[in-house]
Amino acid sequence: MSIAAGAPSRAEVLTLFRSFLRVARKFTDYNIREYTKRRTIDAFRQNRNLTDPSAISAAFSDGKAQFEVANRQAVVYSLYAPKLKSVMEVQK
Repeated sequence: MSIAAGAPSRAEVLTLFRSFLRVARKFTDYNIREYTKRRTIDAFRQNRNLTDPSAISAAFSDGKAQFEVANRQAVVYSLYAPKLKSVMEVQK
């Protein structure tokens, strides 16, 4: 996944997208989990129509940086997870 070689391939972008959704599932809190999913989908839709290779590379590198932040936050949130489930997660 070298950025210096130009714009990332479609497979690399899809891998980053799927990785974001996987990290979102790691959040124990319902609100944070759903926000992360929604924000991921919105950000990728917003950048879908980029055509300039430098803009695509910049968006991809920013996405990778944001992925690392989300991954670290998922670990931190798992360490301090509340014992009670959210009302949205309680089964009737």
